[in-house]
Amino acid sequence: MATLTFSEARQEVLLRVLVPNIIPVESVWLTEAAGRICAEDVPSDRDMPPLARSLRDGFALRSADLGSGFEIIGEVRAGQMPTQAIGQATTVSIMTGAVIPDGADQVVMKEHVEHSGNLIHSARAANPGEWISPAGSMARAGDIVVPRGRKIDASAIAMLATIGRSQIQVHRQPVVRILATGDEVVDIARKPNATEVRNSNSWALAADVRRFGGRPEILPVAPDQEHITRELIEYGLAADLLLISGGVSAGEYDFVETALSNLGADFFFDRVTIQPGQPTVFGHAKGTFFFGLPGNPLSTMVTFRIFAEAALARLSGVAQPDLFFHRAALQSPYRHKPGLTRFLPGLLSGGGAEVEILTWQGSGDIPTLVRANCFVVIDSKRESWSAGDSIEVLL
Repeated sequence: MATLTFSEARQEVLLRVLVPNIIPVESVWLTEAAGRICAEDVPSDRDMPPLARSLRDGFALRSADLGSGFEIIGEVRAGQMPTQAIGQATTVSIMTGAVIPDGADQVVMKEHVEHSGNLIHSARAANPGEWISPAGSMARAGDIVVPRGRKIDASAIAMLATIGRSQIQVHRQPVVRILATGDEVVDIARKPNATEVRNSNSWALAADVRRFGGRPEILPVAPDQEHITRELIEYGLAADLLLISGGVSAGEYDFVETALSNLGADFFFDRVTIQPGQPTVFGHAKGTFFFGLPGNPLSTMVTFRIFAEAALARLSGVAQPDLFFHRAALQSPYRHKPGLTRFLPGLLSGGGAEVEILTWQGSGDIPTLVRANCFVVIDSKRESWSAGDSIEVLL
């Protein structure tokens, strides 16, 4: 099987895993909707705003009268209807969000007027429409304001609440079963001996699965025994997606690929030119896609983010899953041997303008992962970077 580059492997995932034709739908309260995928086109129940409103605290007036003084004849606060129309050389004090009175076509910010008793004067030029949001300028009644397929975040929830929707139809979350492997891996409740490690991968993957819209189920750890590994993998394949950590290298007791082969799996790739995470496996068996992720924690997290998360997004109903990259100035010089795309723990600072590649002790270094807030992406074709060079960062 050919070894793929990072971009080739991700494209293979996107080519294979398509949005299902039918995804079960359920109704949830807004309190439970964050992170879910909207399953309906949601229309606005009215024009927004329903009436023209002010975008600033200031004075509503006729723009044609600017250059002369204005008599203040009243005040309009947010939530009130104006009781007086604006005539020649008159104005009302108006608050942000308040309804524009009849006759007014401009709002002059209060910082741009001079007071003299009950009169104001402004040197502002006539600019009809300034600081006024016309009726229906944000949306018209019936306009789709939250489209089908959109991931629901705080802004979508604000929109749904604005139009009076306390419940929303969403796609059912894909069930993702998670299987850690290896005799050295023990349950988190157990104190490991010097040769063992607690099962951190399953819990980290469960957190990422939930964060990216799935429903995780953690399976018992599979020991390095082929028949038990096969039984647990077969059970895992009854879910929408199976994630396996460990057992995918070329070691004598790495049984995952053998077990999958015995279950009739089709393998689409089993090695990618990245670090960490070269021995990553992607395939399909018994109607379910699976990923065999390397067992070290950094490898597991990186390969989930750049490969498995895209499959999970598609199964959730997201047509175009994206990775979110950012560019920042590298704080210190860096060199590597070209050939691999590397994803290294990084620390963004300066509001995201600068990034430091953290010193790490291999892909099992969880303390460094905790300190990191991004992955620095090292181009496979470039050999060196100087301090201050722009470099890509995966958020």
